[in-house]
Order: sequence, then structure tokens, then C-alpha cells
Amino acid sequence: MTDADLLRSLGVDPSQLDPAPPWAPRQSAGAERLDGSHPCVRCGDPARATGDRAGHSRRWLDRCMSCLIATPRGGSRAPLADTLAVLRQAAHEAGVDLTIVADES
Repeated sequence: MTDADLLRSLGVDPSQLDPAPPWAPRQSAGAERLDGSHPCVRCGDPARATGDRAGHSRRWLDRCMSCLIATPRGGSRAPLADTLAVLRQAAHEAGVDLTIVADES
């Protein structure tokens, strides 16, 4: 998934994101952003994860953990049936009763 695709999936206008520093030590600057004062771009809750995106110059993409987890990720995805099969097999091997409810639409 490209940066543009990610921002589009979140409904975020990249020009509204805070500029990120152009220099290399962005990791420390990103850690400093997680002080609770920056809202999630998707829901407005305090951001607990951040990253910089290069698509429209460097911009911070601040998200709470719920929105980070709900965000589509790049790369190829296995079909849902394959993922569910792996979960069922793991539960069986662990001796755990498992009920999976999935929206396959």
C-alpha cells in the first residue's frame, strides 16, 4: 500500500498533517510526539503510534492503537479462508475451543 493509499483509506488530507523533520533522527522525534498531546488523525483520541510519510513531503501520521490496528497494511494478504484455517489449526493444537465470527462480504 502506498502512502497515498494509506491516507486515502483513513480519509486524511495529507496537507493537514504536521510536518515531520527532514533529517535522519526521526525516531527520537517520533517518540517525543507520543506524549498524549497529539490526536489520532482518524478518531481524535490521544495518539499512541506515529510515523512519517514521504508522499507529500515528510508528514507525521499520528494514530491511536485501535486505529493503527484497524488500518490496512501493505503487502499481499492471504485469503480470509486461509487465515481462518490457520487460526482454527492453532486453536486445535492448543486445545482451545474457538468460535470465529467473520464478515466475509
